[in-house]
Amino acid sequence: MAIRTYIGLALVAGSLTACVGEDKGRDGFLDRKDLSTLKAGIWVDPVGCDHWIIDDGLEGYLSQRLDKYGKPVCSGVAPPNTATGPFKSGSGFPDIL
Repeated sequence: MAIRTYIGLALVAGSLTACVGEDKGRDGFLDRKDLSTLKAGIWVDPVGCDHWIIDDGLEGYLSQRLDKYGKPVCSGVAPPNTATGPFKSGSGFPDIL
């Protein structure tokens, strides 16, 4: 029974090593760069909670701002439906929209 368990674990481990996806930490489009070089701003949603926002001209990134317990941060840094900060810097491509 122990041999079957070890063989099963080896098969599962071997099959999971083939599940390597693309690197989500890099921009793979025209101005290829590490996403950590982009500057984030804050967009405040209609409820008043913060979201990290980055706009590099061709692509945009948005994620909810969470505290260390996983709860939304609603700091009041700006009025609802407002974006603030240097979220359009970090890329040489202009925002055409």
